[in-house]
Amino acid sequence: MHNLKQHQEPMTIEEQVQNLKGIGLLITDEEYAKKILNDISYFRLIKAYSLGLKVKNGSYVSGTTFEQIVELYLFNANFRQITFAQIEKIEVNMRCRIANYFAEKYGVLGYLNPNNFSDPAYHSIFLNDIEDEIRRNSKAPFVRNFKDNYEGGELPIYALTEIFSFGTLSKFFKNMLNPDKKAISKTFDIGYTYLESWIESIAYVRNICAHYGRLYNAKLSKTPLLYQEYTKAGIKNNRMFGILLCMKHILKNDSRWNLYVDEIEILIEKYEKINIETMGFPENWKDFLIVESP
Repeated sequence: MHNLKQHQEPMTIEEQVQNLKGIGLLITDEEYAKKILNDISYFRLIKAYSLGLKVKNGSYVSGTTFEQIVELYLFNANFRQITFAQIEKIEVNMRCRIANYFAEKYGVLGYLNPNNFSDPAYHSIFLNDIEDEIRRNSKAPFVRNFKDNYEGGELPIYALTEIFSFGTLSKFFKNMLNPDKKAISKTFDIGYTYLESWIESIAYVRNICAHYGRLYNAKLSKTPLLYQEYTKAGIKNNRMFGILLCMKHILKNDSRWNLYVDEIEILIEKYEKINIETMGFPENWKDFLIVESP
């Protein structure tokens, strides 16, 4: 068995600054660096945003500045915030369309019947998961209302979807019968195999956003199935740009989508040190994302 590493001893803010200088990071204003490191942890800032800025011996590429790392962090924070707002639209929309369709076809408690799903074994796991969701939300007024005032105390599907995590909603959609997935996907004018893949990947990105994680220069472990026109153009599905293409097709009828694309452009122009290629952006990235008027 290989030797395991020992945890490092903690460093004071002053020691963190000196350590960074010792491995080649240019810090001209130590007081500014101390202030930043007192507000944003060394692990969150330095470990995450030094990727691609170091050579093999662990030292920084010559000329790399502390301000450059802060700029990458700030770009990511702003990009994450505006992207999260778009994901929220998709999440709310999917909750609505799934609940409306499912209730109309199977009844408001149709989700309890395993015959309404593709995989009965997974359905059993799903029922356990939603019991956990209901317990976590047991103090919500609408949950108490159904528990206390309705026969059986079960939540109808339109209420249940409101306490689903986006990940649970994605799994619910994935386990629906193919004709049902096709019917919902048709309302977006998207094939169900694509929408199923996209929602799973977008839910993954949503969780990164919710935990203030890094989208900049990140390889995504949940990758969407892309249209051939994008793969032929060299677009990779394990970078953030591939996710944006999926979001574009889901939100193509949202009049504010192009404003979001403009917001991305403003951020790219503002933070000059970023390298959008690390997010999978091609040179003509805006041409791919803009929705043309019909």
